[in-house]
Amino acid sequence: MEYPFYATFSSSFESFTIVWIRRGSELKVLRIFLSDAKLNSEVKALESFKHIKSKSSSLITSLGEKIQQFIKGETVEFDLELVDFNSCLEVQKRVLLAEYGIPRGYISTYKRIATHIGINNGARVVGNALARNPFPIVIPCHRAIKTNGELGGYQGGIKMKRRLLEMEGIKISERGKVITNRFYY
Repeated sequence: MEYPFYATFSSSFESFTIVWIRRGSELKVLRIFLSDAKLNSEVKALESFKHIKSKSSSLITSLGEKIQQFIKGETVEFDLELVDFNSCLEVQKRVLLAEYGIPRGYISTYKRIATHIGINNGARVVGNALARNPFPIVIPCHRAIKTNGELGGYQGGIKMKRRLLEMEGIKISERGKVITNRFYY
């Protein structure tokens, strides 16, 4: 049995940790953990995966550098080639792929995404799927908000979500509501 590896990278929002595995000649990302006010990303990884070892590879280093660039506000294109959706239920995978399709500088709502993927009254389903997004940043779940314009939650904390949206040109009021007409879906 192959055990997963992890690599931790620094960012302006503390750190993030990429958990990955090698299956034969293929490398797959199992999870990306963001630090939050309560726990460091590396601690989250170590608590979530047994027998995990620190190690990197050129592909993981490259992905880590792209995430760092994104967090700095640079435009970065991520592909899903390295992402392992095997731990996701089919409905979560549909939500994540829809979220991945939202371009930089746009937002959507949980309700709009649900409607787009054919789940009637599915805002809560979308919100729950995004709350458990195993690949934050690569799958830009910060681009989904509540229908009333409030930001909703985010694995890296609401401060990080707000900053990521602002770096993409999304205006947010002092009361924490999104001010834009750049909706997707």
